[in-house]
Amino acid sequence: MRTRSILGAVASGSLFAGPALAQLEQYGPTDKAIGFQPAATEVAEQIHFFHNVILMPIMVGVVLLVFGLLTYIVLRFNAKANPVPSKVSHNVKLEIAWTLIPVLILVFIAFFSFPLMYKQDVIPPSDITVKATGYQWYWDYEYTDPAGDPEKTVTYSSIMLDDEAAAAAGKPRLLGVDNPMVVPAGKVVRVVVTAADVLHAFTVPAFGVKIDAIPGKLNEIWFKVDEPGIYYGQCAELCGARHGFMPIEVKVLPQAEFDAWLLKTQADYAQIQKLDGVQFAAAN
Repeated sequence: MRTRSILGAVASGSLFAGPALAQLEQYGPTDKAIGFQPAATEVAEQIHFFHNVILMPIMVGVVLLVFGLLTYIVLRFNAKANPVPSKVSHNVKLEIAWTLIPVLILVFIAFFSFPLMYKQDVIPPSDITVKATGYQWYWDYEYTDPAGDPEKTVTYSSIMLDDEAAAAAGKPRLLGVDNPMVVPAGKVVRVVVTAADVLHAFTVPAFGVKIDAIPGKLNEIWFKVDEPGIYYGQCAELCGARHGFMPIEVKVLPQAEFDAWLLKTQADYAQIQKLDGVQFAAAN
C-alpha cells in the first residue's frame, strides 16, 4: 500500500486535532443564487469586473442592435410593404461600417482581457507550492519542503465525504472532503497540476482559477487569498462515472495556524513513512 493511501487518518488528525484551529466561515455555491460566487482573490474580482461591466453590456447591446435591425428589415422590406425590391448590390460606406465597428469592439475588449490573461498566466514569486494530482476520483496534494528535506515532504489524498459524514462535519453535501488542501492566508500559492490517469481540471470559482490536469504534463496556476475560510471547487473536466464526486476543498488559515498544521502533519507523515518502511521490510 502506498504511503499516501494510508495517510488519511493521520492527515485528518493533523487537520482537525493538535493546535486549536479557528472556526472558519465556509464559502461556496449558494442555493438559488445567480451569478458568480463572491470573489476571494484579486484575479477573481477582475474577472467579475470584466464580465459584468465590460462584456455583458456589449453583448446586450449587440443583441438589441441585431434584433432591432432584423425587426426593421422584416417590417420595412417584406413583400407587402415593399412590392418592388431594391436593386442596390452593395453600399461601400455600410460595408466599411459593419467591418470597422466589430473590429473596434474587439479591440476594446482586448484592452481589458489581455492584461487579465497575463495576470492569470504569469505567476508571481510564490510563498508556497502545492502539487495537485487528479485521480479517478479524488485529488492528491503534495507539499515539498523548499530545502529538499524528504522528511518534511507531505503527500495525502483528499476524498469526498459521504452525505452522513459531511453533515456530521458541517460541510456542504458533495463538496466536503476528508482532507482539504491547506494554505496560508495572504500568501501567493502556486499550484502545480497534473493527472495520473485521465483528464481532470482543478477549479475553484471563488479564486478565479481553472486549469486542466493532464497525464504526463505539468500545468500551474496561482492564487492569493487574504480572507481565512473554507472554499470549495470541483473537477471541471468530464473524467468518468464519478466525475461529479471529485470536489476540491481549500482551507485558508492564518499564518500561525498554518505553520502549526504543517509542522504536525510533517511529523505524522514522516512517522507513517517509517512504519510503512518497517512493514515492507518485514513482509519481504
